[in-house]
This record gives sequence, structure tokens and C-alpha cells, in this order.
Amino acid sequence: MEPKTKKFFFARIYHFLLKEKFKKKIIFNFPKKISRLDLIKRAIVKNNYQSYLEIGCDDDEIFNSITIKNKIGVDPFCGGNFRGTSDEFFSQNNNKFDCIFIDGLHIYEQVKKDILNSIDCLSENGIIILHDCLPQTISAQAVPRYRYLWNGDVWKAVVETRTWHHVNTVTVLIDQGVSVIKKNKNTDILKIKTQNFEKIKFKDFYNNHKEYMRIVNYADLEKYI
Repeated sequence: MEPKTKKFFFARIYHFLLKEKFKKKIIFNFPKKISRLDLIKRAIVKNNYQSYLEIGCDDDEIFNSITIKNKIGVDPFCGGNFRGTSDEFFSQNNNKFDCIFIDGLHIYEQVKKDILNSIDCLSENGIIILHDCLPQTISAQAVPRYRYLWNGDVWKAVVETRTWHHVNTVTVLIDQGVSVIKKNKNTDILKIKTQNFEKIKFKDFYNNHKEYMRIVNYADLEKYI
């Protein structure tokens, strides 16, 4: 058995024995011809952005498609032009960025850190964009991961930002869910009875995802970017 397959096997057993059980599926009906890249490019052109930061570059599918004056891509393994973790990058960074795309480690704790660090180095009219925010099944967001097609629990970090007063967050119904965060007053603060966002159940997400994530269509995006 390959190491990754073996890891997934034991993670699956762990979830089966100890974690939340929930079988219902959310059907999001993402448009097939609109992607996260379209959203990133639209934001850059509309706001005449001059700097771009990407967290998690992998094969550079997005990074190489962005044309902009200044860009940095961060990845510990491949792609981009900064070899290291996002924590290592932010610890030595002194630059401000207009557009930051977060697509790194898809685990709540790390995503929250990446969001907070990104807010600190975001220009005044800048934008933060996150991928994989709308998992359709409990297995697609399970941590630890036990399947190849996986969103992780990015959504939990996004839900937490929806409760903050100093940022405005929406989630666009495209490409596995793409959340947009801007550094201005929250015009629709989420009121939720929890202080531990990592422990929110997928069942709660299933029942409340429209409110939790503040889901909007791509056609309505203009007012948020």
C-alpha cells in the first residue's frame, strides 16, 4: 500500500469510529465555465491592483496566469518564487499586497492564521480570496483528510471571519466556493453561539451554509470587490 493510501485508510477508520456521522449532501451547482482565476483577474483589473501574493502554488496553474507588476508565490514544496511555509513567509515579510489568494493548507487553524497574517499586510483597498470554501459532503471537509478530492475545513475559518467587525466577507458560488474578504466594516455580522469554530459540525454547516458563508452569485460580485 502506498504511504498516502495507507494514511487515508487509517484516517478513514478514525473518522468512522470517532468523528461526526452525517450522510446528507449539499448540491451547490457551481457554474462550469467560471473559476477562481476569473474572480482574481476581475478584481485585479477593476481595482488596478499592482501587487499579488499567492499562498499555496502547487503546479503554478494560477500563479503563472496572473499578470501584474509585483507578485510572490509561497509554497514549501513546488511552484511560486518563495520556498517555505506561509508562516515562514509572513514572519519575514514587510510588504503590502493588493490581492492575496489563499489556497494553502486547507485546515481551519492554518487558514485562520493565513487570513490574519494576510489582513496585516493587505493594502487599504485590497482583497483576500480563498478557495475550497463550500464542501458538499462531510468527507470532503474531513480533517484529517482521507480522500483525494478534498476541500478541507476552510469553511470554518470563513465562518469565523463573518463574526468579525473589521472585515466584510462573502462567498461566491463558483469553483468549490471562493470567499472574498475586504478590510472594511462588516455590513452583515453573523451571530452564532460558539467561541470554538473548529468544533462546528458539518450538520450545522449543512443546515445554515447560506447564512454562515453569505453566499452570493458571481453576477452580483461587482459590489463586493
